[in-house]
Amino acid sequence: SLLVGVNAAKGLALGRGKPFLGINHIEGHVYSLWLTEAAGDITFPTLTLVVSGGHTELYLMTDHGRYQHLGGTLDDAAGEAFDKVGRILNLPYPGGPAIDAASEAGNPAAFRLPRAVMDSEYGYSFSFSGLKTAVMRLIKRYDAGRLPVADLAASFQAAVVDVLVSKTAQAAREHGVTAVHLAGGVSANRALRRAMTAAIDLPVRYPPPRLCTDNAAMIAAAAHWRFVSGERHALDMDVQPGLPLA
Repeated sequence: SLLVGVNAAKGLALGRGKPFLGINHIEGHVYSLWLTEAAGDITFPTLTLVVSGGHTELYLMTDHGRYQHLGGTLDDAAGEAFDKVGRILNLPYPGGPAIDAASEAGNPAAFRLPRAVMDSEYGYSFSFSGLKTAVMRLIKRYDAGRLPVADLAASFQAAVVDVLVSKTAQAAREHGVTAVHLAGGVSANRALRRAMTAAIDLPVRYPPPRLCTDNAAMIAAAAHWRFVSGERHALDMDVQPGLPLA
């Protein structure tokens, strides 16, 4: 839990005489891009899509530690939808990599699935709960042994990717960014990487798969920039679940 981790960090800081910094989890994902070979090429402003099991958020980053939250999910996060649909299709957990793999043998146009909140009135908001429900309804048409898993996986994945790419491309155009960054567990999805790169005429960067999921290195990368700016936190700092990045 957060409390266990924070208390362990406090103990290490106190016992070894080291400075203590509390880091926002989402900021850690943002800074996973600074662990790549492209780190030296990053100039601001950048647009980061943080897409994981718990988050689907768009952030405009104008400098180190300076963010504007442009939009996020209204219900399920994209990674949560991948996990739920993967479970419905009897695929291994986590659902994201399993659906990515199953989709390679499927037809993404096999089923017409909804792309929610795509109208301009919704801005940069995302919604995936209706898509999950649509997949559940489709599955009821088939006997368990005749379920077209690959086609369903590919069609579902295409719907998620279309929404993520559309909103991100729109934000990139409207905010004049220098690059688009993908972060979080779903940023390892191959279809998302391909589609985003094809749709946006800017550098599209993403971490290697091992740095897409939660890891200590990304937290250390975010802490580095906080540290060099002179930021320090007191040892009586408490955990703050759900703390917004901006």
